[in-house]
Amino acid sequence: MSPLFSLDGKTAIITGSSRGIGYAIALEMARAGARVVVSSRKQPACEEAAARINAETGRDAATALAASISDKAALQSLVKQTEARLGPVDILVCNAASNPYYGPLTEIPDERFRKILDNNVIANNWLIGMVLPQMRARKEGAIVIVSSIGGLVGSPVIGAYNISKAADMQLARNLAVELGPDNIRVNCIAPGLIKTDFSKALWDDPETYGTYMRATPLKRMGAPNEIAGAAVFLAAPAGAFVTGQTLVVDGGTTIQGV
Repeated sequence: MSPLFSLDGKTAIITGSSRGIGYAIALEMARAGARVVVSSRKQPACEEAAARINAETGRDAATALAASISDKAALQSLVKQTEARLGPVDILVCNAASNPYYGPLTEIPDERFRKILDNNVIANNWLIGMVLPQMRARKEGAIVIVSSIGGLVGSPVIGAYNISKAADMQLARNLAVELGPDNIRVNCIAPGLIKTDFSKALWDDPETYGTYMRATPLKRMGAPNEIAGAAVFLAAPAGAFVTGQTLVVDGGTTIQGV
């Protein structure tokens, strides 16, 4: 492996990593040499995913530590347990998110809007703040937030989710300015339509899927490992001069339109 893409000896926490994009990121970071913490809400799902990663890599690359992104104390425990077992966190990937509402923004119940903002934005800021002391002490760190191309456009169906993902892009920009002097990089990835359970409501509906395909030059959905490759780049030496950016990985959807 080129040293540009090596994560050898690094410790990474990836939230929402028992399946989908998060799992793919954890697997590829482990393949690149990192020790990865697989985290999602349920411990058995984390343990199953970690076992699969360890089998794939042929080493004890993955540790399972469940934590809900809606629980600040649980996130603090996640960081403390990681530091105790694996050492300081070098890489944080904020991938976990929620979207409990599909429909017009003007009709969203307050509690659902708050949940989207709490889980998709505020929880990311919590977790980033928790790993910062060790990163600052070492003058090194890479933080990746998985956003969405929804943060770049409007939608009559997932407007609240899109607002949260736009906020993540600004969170990365602002933190990049604040943390740059400590050599801590903060970036976003904005996936297009990726075939995961999380996005099934979009790709499983023929009309919605057709709309995406008409707008996508590559004429296909993305795969989780295609987002994982971008995450490895941003966390590795290859991305050492990249910060405050949103890397769009969408098959060209945002350049063409319907």
